[in-house]
Amino acid sequence: MKTEDFKEISKSIPFEPGVYRFIDKKDTVIYVGKAKKLRHRLSSYFGEKKNQLYKTRVMVKTAVRIDYTVVETENDALLLEATLIKKFQPRYNVMLKDGKTYSYICVKNERFPRVFFTRRVFKDGSTYFGPYTSKYRARVIYDLIRNIFTLRNCNYNLSDDNIKKGKFKLCLEYHIKNCKGPCTGLESEADYVKKIDQIKNILKGNFAPVKKFIVEEMEHNASIMQFELAQAFKEKLEVFEDYQSKSMVVSNTIKDLDVFYFQDEDESAFVNYLKIVNGALINTDTIELRKNLNDDKDELMVFAIQFLRDKFDSIAPEIVAPFGFTYLDKNINITIPQKGDKKNLLDLAQKNMHYFLLQKRKEDVTKAKKQTSVERILKTIKEDLQMDEMPFHIECFDNSNIQGTNPVASCVVFKNAKPSKRDYRHFKIKTVVGPDDFASMEEVVYRRYKRLLEEEESLPQLVIIDGGKGQLSSAMKSIDLLGLRQKITVIGIAKKLEEIFFPDDSIPLYINKKSESLRVIQNARNEAHRFAINFHRNLRSKNAFGTELTDIKGIGKLTAEKLLSHFKSVKRIKTAKPEEIELIIGKSAAKKVTDYFSH
Repeated sequence: MKTEDFKEISKSIPFEPGVYRFIDKKDTVIYVGKAKKLRHRLSSYFGEKKNQLYKTRVMVKTAVRIDYTVVETENDALLLEATLIKKFQPRYNVMLKDGKTYSYICVKNERFPRVFFTRRVFKDGSTYFGPYTSKYRARVIYDLIRNIFTLRNCNYNLSDDNIKKGKFKLCLEYHIKNCKGPCTGLESEADYVKKIDQIKNILKGNFAPVKKFIVEEMEHNASIMQFELAQAFKEKLEVFEDYQSKSMVVSNTIKDLDVFYFQDEDESAFVNYLKIVNGALINTDTIELRKNLNDDKDELMVFAIQFLRDKFDSIAPEIVAPFGFTYLDKNINITIPQKGDKKNLLDLAQKNMHYFLLQKRKEDVTKAKKQTSVERILKTIKEDLQMDEMPFHIECFDNSNIQGTNPVASCVVFKNAKPSKRDYRHFKIKTVVGPDDFASMEEVVYRRYKRLLEEEESLPQLVIIDGGKGQLSSAMKSIDLLGLRQKITVIGIAKKLEEIFFPDDSIPLYINKKSESLRVIQNARNEAHRFAINFHRNLRSKNAFGTELTDIKGIGKLTAEKLLSHFKSVKRIKTAKPEEIELIIGKSAAKKVTDYFSH
């Protein structure tokens, strides 16, 4: 992607956290990255490149577009980045290990619930908080919980019947005051559940009741002269206030769901999709739907949902949307949230839609400007050369026969005033003996357009011949022979004064040196010359021996070198005895050489 192309869209990129993707011309994601501020990070790729890694420069040059997704926090960006890297395996990313997962804090669904770290989420009715991208941050909040609340960490089945039967004994955790002994009935289930409720408040971000509890404990200990305990609670309060976790809760309210935001435009509708799995945003996409006459909002939304759920293999039992509609699968619950976490997710989808459309409009304006530029150039060429049609398709011919050897010719193709390299063709001169540019031009022009006519391919509107009146006249012989004079405009361009010649007109046309049309004609001429020279150079390199030895089937370059090194010339090889040749290259190869020259 060029710097000027990025500048056209940079103002539409937000200063918000998010994940960006560099995408190449094959629509393949080649790099995924995260950013605290998307515009700043993406701009860094197109600024000063002196200290930029070579691989980074190649990656930026390879990309043709940039997609991005806005998220709420840096943690969300890190999670989404990891998911997308695993999914797309971009070649310029350092690959994450397949087993890489993030931590959750689980409040177990059991009597006297345990609270512990886990990397796996089970649908067993337990409540999972996370995922936590920072192990340190997760440990801080976990330690805070353990310090404030005394909880059991054993995995006993503390059923009412087991406790009454006295199946368990107090352990060390009780004696060092880390547990209050619910296993022996020393702590009631009601008191224990109150602590669990406060822990859930912490993990959900409902800080007010927890903060009140800590402050009351701190003031109470200070009032009874327990200053060390009061100081400990003060330190806990400082850590607690510093904690600003915004992690999504994986619980009965938010588990697996799909979020869709719909926006209707004049001729199209757009749908933004967020895939939420275990409370984490793991995929996102925005699609455009071209409207037909009978399409209404509900039909478009249902089509988009079905398409995106199939594309991302979603089996989420719930869909969050901005409006109600009838969905095909009656088992899918449609939610239109007005507040809470689901509404926040819908707002996030709306935000991504806003930035997507903003960037799309910028790109459309840029594309329109470029299109206008091409149309202006083609119109100028048409007017300067007094053509009947716009020259969308231009072809240019040139010959090359340095020192009279290996005569070749080239044909380069320009479409919409730009090179179309896949359509370039080169020719070996077949019917002309010696260095005859005029006859060579006549041959290649005839071969080129005879083939296009036979294959019923489209003809160019303009043909440029590199040379003056002589080459142009030779080319016109073939054009007339094929009956194309009235169908194609043909001109010649002389190198010295950049004169433009027309068939049967001895007076040249001089186009303004600053004209865009002359620049295109010159570019085509220069490109044809370069292409012909390169082809000629390759042929000369291939035929550097100046020998027919390599024309013998089964005789390669190394074998020919051995023979020429010993006999010094092809003439001596022809007159040499078979036994002499055999000593140099072996019996089998010698037979091929002697058989060839004996005919």
